[in-house]
Amino acid sequence: MDIREHKQELRNTIWHRLQQNSVARFPGAEGRIPNFVGAEAAADRLTRLAAWRNARNIKSNPDSPQLQARKNALLAGLTVYMAVPRLRESLPFIALEPNHLRAPPHRAASIKGAARYGRSVAIEEMPAIDIVLAGSVAVSRDGARLGKGGGYSDLEFALARQAGLIGEHTVVFTTVHPLQILPEREIPMTRHDVPLDFIVTPDEIIPTTRVFERPPGILWEELDEEKLRAIPVLLRLRPEGRTP
Repeated sequence: MDIREHKQELRNTIWHRLQQNSVARFPGAEGRIPNFVGAEAAADRLTRLAAWRNARNIKSNPDSPQLQARKNALLAGLTVYMAVPRLRESLPFIALEPNHLRAPPHRAASIKGAARYGRSVAIEEMPAIDIVLAGSVAVSRDGARLGKGGGYSDLEFALARQAGLIGEHTVVFTTVHPLQILPEREIPMTRHDVPLDFIVTPDEIIPTTRVFERPPGILWEELDEEKLRAIPVLLRLRPEGRTP
């Protein structure tokens, strides 16, 4: 079994586990960053982190289980940056700025709300990111994270890292149900996978051992021509003469 097959097998295991234990919320876990019972409690718990309290700017995934975390960020005065789905626009990020929103945080923090009330920005317009919130299908205490398989979360991180917006000390965390936590070394990590600093559940904050290196930026050699052509910002930033 190769790495991709193994990762998909792990995703299927977690999706089935959440469904079987009746902790997956509508519309179901499979194929998604699964929304879970207790997502709001996990989001509220992560506000206890010192990194959260000291942050000004957060990059967040757009998925349902992290909706409460995005609301909390806006209520605390943080600017939230969310990527355009699949990075398909020339301005690939949306800024939700608390002082300029024309809607309450609970509405602006949703996927549709961000598109309607946020401001589209280029990567060059963004400030340094203090914390990164990632959605996860599975995680482990060594900092490994498994997403739903599209690779866009890692690519968003790589873009921000390449632009100097994310450094070695930017804190990366996720919120999950305890059933999404796998044993250490179970999740295979590659060069483009982003490791976690904290795992937050409804009941606890787990600092990871983080044994994996962060990707240094965009790994051009791992991007195929189809993905490059589908993502305008990559075509614009691609070094001259660089091919996948």
